[in-house]
Amino acid sequence: MSTETNSPYLEDTQLRADIDRSLRHPVMFFFTSGAAWLAVSLVLGILFSAKVHSPGFLDGCSFLNTGVLYQAHLSTMIYGWGAQAAFGVIIWLMSRLSRQECKASGLILTAGHVWNACIAIGTIRILMGEGSGVAWMYFPKFIWPVLLAIYFFIGIWAVIAFRVRRGGHIYISQWYLMATLFWFPWVFISGHLFAIGYLGEGHEMMATAASAWYRSALMFLFFTPVAIASAYYIAPKVTGRPVYSYNLALFGFWALAIVGPWTGFQRLMGAPIPSFMQFLSAGAAILMLIPAIAVAINILKTASAKKDAMAHSPSLRFTVAGVVGLLVFAALGALMSVPGVMKYTQFSTAQYGLEITGLLGFFSMCMYGAIYFIVPRITNREWISVGLIRQHFWLTVYGVLFIAIFYTLGGGFLHGEILENVNESQDSAYTRLFPYAVSLTTGFIFILIATFFFCCHLLLMWLRLGRRSSHPTLLVRHAHGSPHGPEGDLDKLENLDSNLSTH
Repeated sequence: MSTETNSPYLEDTQLRADIDRSLRHPVMFFFTSGAAWLAVSLVLGILFSAKVHSPGFLDGCSFLNTGVLYQAHLSTMIYGWGAQAAFGVIIWLMSRLSRQECKASGLILTAGHVWNACIAIGTIRILMGEGSGVAWMYFPKFIWPVLLAIYFFIGIWAVIAFRVRRGGHIYISQWYLMATLFWFPWVFISGHLFAIGYLGEGHEMMATAASAWYRSALMFLFFTPVAIASAYYIAPKVTGRPVYSYNLALFGFWALAIVGPWTGFQRLMGAPIPSFMQFLSAGAAILMLIPAIAVAINILKTASAKKDAMAHSPSLRFTVAGVVGLLVFAALGALMSVPGVMKYTQFSTAQYGLEITGLLGFFSMCMYGAIYFIVPRITNREWISVGLIRQHFWLTVYGVLFIAIFYTLGGGFLHGEILENVNESQDSAYTRLFPYAVSLTTGFIFILIATFFFCCHLLLMWLRLGRRSSHPTLLVRHAHGSPHGPEGDLDKLENLDSNLSTH
């Protein structure tokens, strides 16, 4: 009887091990190369922000002007770090939830190398002054068709894994992942065709509108669903409880799917485009609070089912912080979309601060949570240092708070007020904005130090220098010295697989 009972569990254990083994190299490549690009982006961000409050900085390198550094900084953060972290999480989560071993790991790994080569070439061309100048699409024109082709090599396999999934269950994480896989090419193709492609040539206003839409659509229809999918996987896995409310999860998904595509045009309030588009987008940006609140309630209620889990689990701690970041990001976006407030934020640094808050305070925190969960499973090693994980978490939190509070809210609204006051002298404006500009540099320095710890930790894990252990790395040991905590024996819950399913 015991043998019969254990047999399905042993088969599941072997299947999970085979899935993790098949994805080890492509997933680790995406995570480590993405983390390296994040470090590059933060260095460029520090140089850019330093030149803002200290214009004489780097005078000896005239080619490293503010505009070039800004474009390279955002491009490496979005496509070097953000896209690659998302790809790694997508293919691992889809394989685990579909219970399908990857048969194309070599192809995915090759695609990852080509993606990184394109990012490197595009960044160098930007630094040479050959960027497009179009927001979030700064790479030269010849780069984006190659990136799109590479994406299909990665995305098609994930779709196939879902199509041939075992068991027939569809988990809420899979809803978000499948939507992301189809939304990304739509957003990417539409944005580039109308902003910098042939359809946008000679139509500057249309290109500007397409660029504004693309920035919001990429954030809400690519980065946001991947982050939410990982949160819906990690929280139930670590706590050993199903998602608090499956109906609320579906409501949040459809709210995002309906509202997300309409945002973006509020950035062009007052521009010569149809007024209904501007106000419709402003309303949609405010309504983004609805899916954000739905997700936050679900994840936080699930996490609170085991109150000590967040204190012990690095994966859950980062995930919960990311969900809180989603609420902050959505609230700031809603506030900046109110027409009466927009006159202070539309042309100020608040818009850039909002983007950085979303990318680093929400998306990246959720990705860190997923990475801290995934990497030990695909390397068969545990994280080496609890101290490095703690430093990574707190330095990142401090850096994001500096940017969100002092730079985005404080400096952004002050900048808008100065722009509204035509009598403000240049010297007075510089003096008043100086401390807020310094806060951006300070925030980036905090996050860069945290990223350095993270990169070193990831590299050691890829080299499989982590400790072999039968229990996970915990931030706090139990009082009796037991190493088993909230993440112990998590893979025994694989049939729950993190969230309620549709039957």
